[in-house]
Amino acid sequence: MRHRAAGLFAVLAIAACAPHPTTSPAPKLAAVPPARNDIHWFRSSAEYRGIAIEVYRTATAHLTDLARGRAAGSWAVILDADETVLDNSLHEHRLADRNEGFTEAEWTRWVRERAATAVPGAVDFTRQVHALGGRVAIVTNRADSLCAPTRDNLRSVGIEADIVLCQPRAESDKNPRFQRIQQGTAIPGIPPLNVVEWLGDNIQDFPDLNQSIRDVPGKYADFGLRYFLLPNPMYGSWTRNPEP
Repeated sequence: MRHRAAGLFAVLAIAACAPHPTTSPAPKLAAVPPARNDIHWFRSSAEYRGIAIEVYRTATAHLTDLARGRAAGSWAVILDADETVLDNSLHEHRLADRNEGFTEAEWTRWVRERAATAVPGAVDFTRQVHALGGRVAIVTNRADSLCAPTRDNLRSVGIEADIVLCQPRAESDKNPRFQRIQQGTAIPGIPPLNVVEWLGDNIQDFPDLNQSIRDVPGKYADFGLRYFLLPNPMYGSWTRNPEP
């Protein structure tokens, strides 16, 4: 055993004195910090694009049936704006790069930049709404003061909205605006509309729903039929939910 130990010691000593290889190890890919994985997934994953396209295709398939027999101009689809038809992930990316959180001032600058792109599937869907005789209504909680650049941004990505309702002062609840569309009091010249579908990325984009429904299975009856929900892991009313 002593001879074997002495031999092993000699081998280790020679290895320690040997010159190190001159070649550098292969560089490792930089990992995305966990705090930014939500933005990274939204902006770069094949999965996000696939889900968005799938949601819009499903909504289109149901729309064809829901529109059948309805008079042109008598019905509508209501959509949220941000992360439903407009992709603001570049804004989120910029904030993360600077290690900054949301501020109204930065958001206002972003909206006025009119740089949001279209969510995959959104443009084709809204065109199909019009082709079937319906109206496109955008109901967003962007402030009324930002409605003009919002309309510009929508048009720039190919979304022609018949109605764009931004948030009046102190009316973050969208239900009164949903009702105005249905009652024909949203904007002059457009009659009462039968809303056949809602699309959004926040549970509050749907009539009379909020985060409390997560424990009430029956409240999901309309999802996949008249309500269509897009993924948004970056922000939303869900962030206030307690951890399970």
